[in-house]
Amino acid sequence: MFESVNSKIDFPLMEREIFSWWEENGIVELYLNRNEKSTKKFSFIDGPITANNPMGVHHAWGRTYKDLWQRFKTMQGFKQRYQNGFDGQGLWIEVEVEKELGLNSKREIETFGIDKFVELCKARVKKFSDIQTSQSKRLGYWMDWDNSYHTLSDENNYTIWQFLKICNEKGWLYEGTDVMPWCPRCGTGLSQHEIVTEGYKEVVHPGLFVKFNLIDRKNESLLIWTTTPWTLSSNTGVYLHPDLKYARVQLSSGEIFYVLNSRLNVILEEHKVLGFVQGKELDGLRYKGPYDELPIQKNVIHKVVCNENVSESEGTGIVHTAPGAGQEDFLISKKEGLDVIAPLDEFGTFLEGFGWLSGKSVNEVNDEIFEDLKNKGIFYRVEDYKHRYPVCWRCDTELVFRLVDEWFISMDELRDMIADVTKKINWYPEFGLDRELDWLKNMDDWMISKKRYWGLALPIFKCVDCGNFEVIGSEKELENRCVEGWESFSGNSPHRPWIDSVKIECSNCAKHINRIKDVGNPWLDAGIVPFSTLNYRNDKEYWKDWFPADWISESFPGQFRNWFYSLLCMSTVLENSPPFKNIFSYALMRDEKGEEMHKSKGNAIWFHDAAEEMGVDSMRWLYSRHNPANNLMFGFNVADEVRRMLIIPLWNVYSFFVTYANIDKYDPAVKSDPKNLTELDRWILSELNILIKSVTDSLEKYQPERASRSVEQFIYYLSNWYVRRNRRRFWKNGTDKDKIAAYSTLYECLVEVSKLVAPFMPFLSESIYRNLVGHDRGKLSVHLEDYPISDDSIIDHNLSKKTALAMKLSSIGRSARSKAGIKVRQPISKAMVYLDTEEEVQLFSSVKSQMLEELNVKNILITRKKEDIFSLEIKANMSIIGPKFGQKANEVKNLLELSKPQELLSKFNDKDSCQIQGHLITNEDFDVISLEKDGFVVSGDAGYFVGIDIILTDELQLEGLAREWIHAIQNTRKNSGFEISQSIKIEYISKQKLDNVIENFGELIAKETLAKDILKVQKLESTVVEELSLNGEEVSIGLTPLD
Repeated sequence: MFESVNSKIDFPLMEREIFSWWEENGIVELYLNRNEKSTKKFSFIDGPITANNPMGVHHAWGRTYKDLWQRFKTMQGFKQRYQNGFDGQGLWIEVEVEKELGLNSKREIETFGIDKFVELCKARVKKFSDIQTSQSKRLGYWMDWDNSYHTLSDENNYTIWQFLKICNEKGWLYEGTDVMPWCPRCGTGLSQHEIVTEGYKEVVHPGLFVKFNLIDRKNESLLIWTTTPWTLSSNTGVYLHPDLKYARVQLSSGEIFYVLNSRLNVILEEHKVLGFVQGKELDGLRYKGPYDELPIQKNVIHKVVCNENVSESEGTGIVHTAPGAGQEDFLISKKEGLDVIAPLDEFGTFLEGFGWLSGKSVNEVNDEIFEDLKNKGIFYRVEDYKHRYPVCWRCDTELVFRLVDEWFISMDELRDMIADVTKKINWYPEFGLDRELDWLKNMDDWMISKKRYWGLALPIFKCVDCGNFEVIGSEKELENRCVEGWESFSGNSPHRPWIDSVKIECSNCAKHINRIKDVGNPWLDAGIVPFSTLNYRNDKEYWKDWFPADWISESFPGQFRNWFYSLLCMSTVLENSPPFKNIFSYALMRDEKGEEMHKSKGNAIWFHDAAEEMGVDSMRWLYSRHNPANNLMFGFNVADEVRRMLIIPLWNVYSFFVTYANIDKYDPAVKSDPKNLTELDRWILSELNILIKSVTDSLEKYQPERASRSVEQFIYYLSNWYVRRNRRRFWKNGTDKDKIAAYSTLYECLVEVSKLVAPFMPFLSESIYRNLVGHDRGKLSVHLEDYPISDDSIIDHNLSKKTALAMKLSSIGRSARSKAGIKVRQPISKAMVYLDTEEEVQLFSSVKSQMLEELNVKNILITRKKEDIFSLEIKANMSIIGPKFGQKANEVKNLLELSKPQELLSKFNDKDSCQIQGHLITNEDFDVISLEKDGFVVSGDAGYFVGIDIILTDELQLEGLAREWIHAIQNTRKNSGFEISQSIKIEYISKQKLDNVIENFGELIAKETLAKDILKVQKLESTVVEELSLNGEEVSIGLTPLD
């Protein structure tokens, strides 16, 4: 006997019960160790999740994929490491700790104490790694949680030191001065990766128009435009497009402006165009700077230069240039010899030398600048300008561009080497390879330094006296070279502030030198994990056993410039080989409306909330069935739809089986003789093995959506065809060979499906497997089972074709019934089916009996002539042939509409046009209209057509009423909680028509409803009473259960 199954299951509750059972029985530990002696290995490297907050549903998406393939490979017998990763260094942790402490700047952190601050960062990582571990377990994500790696670990940091030392030995590591995007709140620069990936926001800035007065050209000015007024303080030049046409414009005041001709609309007042010049004709002109009076601007020569990087869609076509506050401007300045003025400190405050601006924040000075420019007579106008502008992805502060010294890894030599390594990897989806190569081709040198506190301590020691710098490659090298401060550092992790105590001797001048204060770019932390987690430094044989990884997975839009790039770069430097063989990536998550999810918008969904409301199996199936190349629209409604689509139908089939198997005391140990299998049994077992082959092949090719859709199709077959068409085999009394065959077939399907979907839905599969198989008949857990292997000898493709034809025609026939407004329970006299090929006619002959039952029809006729079902009529398309043929349009119209439809259509075949009586006719010149035969309603799909006879005789209507009565009684039984096998007595009060139904179909009604008696009475004295309307006939029925 099986445990009874509640058809109204609470899935989240069921999951929690299964979770407790796993813990009580040590299932996860058994799973992790099951393949320990296997000679097959599957190496997976986890992209570390940032341990900084609880998980959101987008984290669960990625972790579902990771768990899916590890479970699949485990059930195939592969030995694995099951190592989860936590990312725990970097500014994202710092920002949250700052919030908790109420700190607002780097100054306040230093006052608080770097040591205490760093310890709190470590504590935050510990807190949220524990929370995420618990949430991941709730997701059903099975890993060796006690062996999770942390990027903050000493081993991870020291392995990066080794990488950086090699970069230095190769000549790829350098300190450079450049204008970088900079967060004034966080006091650090951002790399190109960070800006491009998630660093832009729609903002409104002032679009400021300013007049730069030309020297030696009285009353003439260059009209410039900027959205960053603060950068005017550092202007040293302007540039124009050498080949574009600029207008010389005179205002009513007599002033003359130069403006790009295509941007004359920016001048709102009356004006006159005096002439035109090309940009290169203005090259070299000098002008008065807007802030020549500032000390910092002393001796600066402001001049016009030419550059093709000029937009014709915004501004004036004359670009104000501040090389110390803009990346493109800085590059132009080096080419054109413009002076470079750096205006800001690390907090976005003006430095000394900027007069009244010094000490003020860039966020405070716009209005004062406007007034100052007006006083100087060079302010023209200002407007609101909405555009995308870079912001700090950590704290949302608008970035500034600042001239800074940072540390870089040069890409000049590495770029092609990384590209060669990248091409050796299989990318899923395939477009990922081209996107990654394009990024490598165009990216700048990798900025690896951050002027912060919590992170990798860059092992770079620089001598301020001679300029020499040295890179330490290990903790042993640091100890050997240390000449001062080891006591303060020893026993601590290699982080600030402890490592800042250590000094080494400069190999060039013998001075004692300090480590630079910078910490590392956090993508160094994550990129090194194929080496640090496999003990690359200390046990090369172990590393070789597991390197490269067979498979990695993360979101493509977020990681192809970040984690994927850092993995590729660091592996190229260390081994010049791919760190992984296959990379599976996926798109982004959106809410149900397609909008980005954000806490501030109120549409973000936390993992815990989703798990407890919709259940994690629903989430996991939603993730798995989605095409990973497309954005996923996630929400509670979408999850409900997925549950209705697969989980509930599967559960209903399972519940159906258990209910009737318990009634008949079915024992799975009693095997059915294959000779007793019906055609439907053989068909569904064939489809089961086709499914096993399809799912396995899809997972091997990293196509989860294809695998999931195959399962959904099979469950549809199982529920809506096999079970529905076999119900009477389960319902009938007794337990004969045919019934045992039906039970055995359905049992096998459910057990194999539970194994097949175990990697997708670990809770549901366990619940079904435990009840159907149990420890006595199988493994302790479905997750200790082997993955199913297809038995090709059972697959019958011809049987699949036949049944597929029956299902397709039945669907079309039901559509015709719906079109005619005739319920399926109402019998009809005949149907006519159009089939296109002789093969289909032969196939149909063996499924005709199924079709008769499915369509509830007395007879089905086959035809290969469409005109037997409907007639065709040609209708001229006058909107086309009128203009096309002019005065001859009516002649062509009559020619078409009097043609025999089949003859006309045969002239076209695969052609788009043909000659008819001297007229070139195309298939757009007419429409083909199908006219149903009298008394028939026709539906069609995919070239098949089914017509049903809609004339209902009195006898057919009477039978239809009998079937409606059966349906109503069955519903009343169910709603009243009667046992499925319980006999009943039926009493009824009605008019004569119901008496005729009982007289003609009473035996059928009694058989279908398990009624011992059907009695017409004057007064109902039954246990359950209902008032019904059956096809317009009013009837009162009463049901009484019998012992």
